[in-house]
Amino acid sequence: MAIRSHPGPRERSMGPGIDLPAGPPAQHTRMAKKTPAFGCTSCGETFSRWSGRCPACGTMNSVVELRAGEGGLPPNAPRPAASGPALALHPLQGGEEDAIARLDSGISEFDRVLGGGLPQGACALVGGEPGIGKSTLLAQATAGWAAQGRVCYVTAEESLAQVRARCLRLGVQAAAVDLSAATDADAIAQLLRSGSHIAVVVDSIQTVATESVDGAAGSVSQVRACAQMLAEAARAGGAGLVLVGQVTKDGNLAGPRLLEHLVDAVISFEGDRYQDLRTLRAVKNRYGSTNEIGLFRMGSKGLEEVADPGGWFIANRDHLQPGSCVIPALEGNRCLMLEVQALINPTEAPQPARRVSGCDANRVAMILAVLTRRLRMPLGSCDVFVNVTAGARIMEPAADLGIALALASAWRDEPLSPELVALGEVGLGGELRPAGRYELRAAEARRLGFKRLLGPGGGSGAGRLVVNRLDQALERAWA
Repeated sequence: MAIRSHPGPRERSMGPGIDLPAGPPAQHTRMAKKTPAFGCTSCGETFSRWSGRCPACGTMNSVVELRAGEGGLPPNAPRPAASGPALALHPLQGGEEDAIARLDSGISEFDRVLGGGLPQGACALVGGEPGIGKSTLLAQATAGWAAQGRVCYVTAEESLAQVRARCLRLGVQAAAVDLSAATDADAIAQLLRSGSHIAVVVDSIQTVATESVDGAAGSVSQVRACAQMLAEAARAGGAGLVLVGQVTKDGNLAGPRLLEHLVDAVISFEGDRYQDLRTLRAVKNRYGSTNEIGLFRMGSKGLEEVADPGGWFIANRDHLQPGSCVIPALEGNRCLMLEVQALINPTEAPQPARRVSGCDANRVAMILAVLTRRLRMPLGSCDVFVNVTAGARIMEPAADLGIALALASAWRDEPLSPELVALGEVGLGGELRPAGRYELRAAEARRLGFKRLLGPGGGSGAGRLVVNRLDQALERAWA
């Protein structure tokens, strides 16, 4: 009896006693699975999977799924080989230096921060909290630019009637200013390329969109594409472009972090909307210095430039009040005299209050520890309040000595000399370290009538009180 084996994988049975080789395996058609793409709304990075925290910038709940056309090429997709004209090379030496044409806005503080005016063909991004005065500042600037050519103000957030009413309230009645309520970035780019206007303001970049990219206005892809398109159009047409940017609740510019790299200048408009003071500073500037600031005060007719920034913060100072000290602080290339006030009140509460406004709370806590440990001041059972007047902020370590003297004055209930300013960094051992740019600070202090400058070594001159330790500084302050 013949023993038959079972058909192998390459055989198939046609009936009893007949075996034929198996044919090719059956082909199964599978649908290509689409890999989802995710992007961060804060920094613009793309990923292949969702995460509750962006791996690139660390922002929570900012990773969202991108629709087709929003994320560009997938993260791991092969890039096509570059094919195009050869790179044009130019020698560094022997070339002619091109002068940068700038537009004067008539607002010296604004032009100072921009580096001497708005460069033609450049793109500047102005950001700030709602109600801080961004639209007011740019509406006033258009009047100065309009004296040199036609200017267009594109408002994508407000109606034309609202913009006209603001301009009339501010006294902006230039005939060379055109208004538009367009939200189409392609139309704005066409206007920039035409060269018909020397300056264009877009308020704001988060409210314009282009049809070439999917997504709603304000999305990562739209903000990135519109900013790049408008910046390239401004360079091609030679017009100065100003984009208004919204900020998030933590004070950062809304949209991808790439937005700051696409523009030539990033201008931050800061201040408390309940205070008159406004500060304009350059975070990035390809055509000027980032060490310049502009100071304004909000008045009934718009923003007004501060006439004497150095002494404006101490104009109404009560020098007979204990717990007050003046500090020559640096803001960019400017020296501002800032008043620090301190209040110390004994308390029986188990946890004394510590409230700080306008300066670094961590440094104030360190100074309190040094005063308690090194100078034997029993401040552990006292409520402590420290404030920088006029809504100003001072974050440099050179303010340590002034804060320490204000705290000591409040504890002793004795005012400091009205002719005294203090400058120096306090160490954990009670030692003092000198601050930079002493001559600039000393010159501004003398100009405003201060005759005694207390601080560690560095510099010389009349009224210089050199101390190297905190206990020595307290002795010389009341000598």
